[in-house]
Amino acid sequence: MNGADTAFVLISAALVMLMTPGLAFFYGGMVRVKSALNMLMMSFVSLGIVSVLWVLYGYSLTFGDDIGSGLLGNLDHVGLAGIDPETLTGGKEGIPVFAFALFQLMFAVLTPALMSGALADRVKFSAWSLFIALWVSVVYFPVAHWVWQADGWLFQLEVIDFAGGTAVHINAGIGALAAVLVVGKRIGFKKEPMRPHNLPLVMLGAALLWFGWFGFNAGSALAANGTAATMALNTQVATGAAMLGWLVYERIRHGAFTTLGAASGAVAGLVAITPSGAHVNALGAILIGVVAGAVCSWAVSLKYKLGYDDSLDVVGVHLVGGVIGTLLVGVLAIDGVGGMSQLGKQAIGAFSVMAFSFVVSWLLAKIVDMTIGFRAGEDDETSGLDQVFHAETGYDFSTVGGTPTGRSTVPDLTETGAAAPRNKKVDA
Repeated sequence: MNGADTAFVLISAALVMLMTPGLAFFYGGMVRVKSALNMLMMSFVSLGIVSVLWVLYGYSLTFGDDIGSGLLGNLDHVGLAGIDPETLTGGKEGIPVFAFALFQLMFAVLTPALMSGALADRVKFSAWSLFIALWVSVVYFPVAHWVWQADGWLFQLEVIDFAGGTAVHINAGIGALAAVLVVGKRIGFKKEPMRPHNLPLVMLGAALLWFGWFGFNAGSALAANGTAATMALNTQVATGAAMLGWLVYERIRHGAFTTLGAASGAVAGLVAITPSGAHVNALGAILIGVVAGAVCSWAVSLKYKLGYDDSLDVVGVHLVGGVIGTLLVGVLAIDGVGGMSQLGKQAIGAFSVMAFSFVVSWLLAKIVDMTIGFRAGEDDETSGLDQVFHAETGYDFSTVGGTPTGRSTVPDLTETGAAAPRNKKVDA
């Protein structure tokens, strides 16, 4: 066992695990106050559901020996059976298979959590949990096998996806779009203000995502080596460039440099560099970042023109950013794999995942909707999902400024930030 590489991969796995709570903060701050906890839970619950399914059969379906045609692994390792904890990946100088399995588990956890932002404010928590279980089983595990298992068909085609442009971001982005089309629009979409209720929380979430993404990207080298260092450097510069690209486009288009734009631009850069960062130089990474930042900033506005309600811009950031990064590696790769031939392979990888994920995700969402019902009731959606599904609220204003009589004179804050008359009394 290579101790240094093993430690590096275990630390990277922990960093990727941190990305899911970071995503919860990122999304949680972007929704209205009445459903903030529900948004946090929609991401956080993936840690529980997918961790269990990964051990039961997910690892085997993803990294088990292929059952034929490069489409899916076998079930020889159900419950991680048949794997010696001392077994190494990478030959004589490798890491334990369990370290690799843990690292890949964190990818499987994060991917469905990414989709949750598209469905914010309007779905049943139980239905969402069921959808996660079905989606990772029928969509994520097979696609990850295609891309990262040595006998997967996209791996055999030599599609470059170093850390998840197709299997994670395109897969989640297009799956989210399919689910949105089944569930429908939020009440008041394009009619009522639906502004983020806590931008500092959004920035905190973006910072945690940026931090964890070093494990996501550099850790995919599975060794503490030059490839990991290249990926880490390119992750940083592409993310910074994307943030600037988003802000410049936003300033030209809307007249302001917003904190939400800075956070979203950073995430767009992280997405775009994920598949390509190990095969481009730093200048290529900057170019990928700038393009992703500007194009994703433009793409998030398409939901208003095309009429689909992607609440927190999962399609505009993750689908579009994933496609940009996946295709541009065919143009900008410097290690002898670029060119039109590689670009064609990248296009096959991107659009085959899009087609499969969209169709199957739509069917799964439809099954959930027709059985237990996917969407929350109209009254529940209007009043907020926190109390309905979690019996809690994200913020308790009742004890702020309390008086000896047990009454409070704090303003009655609504979800849009408007306040009632200053002297109006509310129950403590």
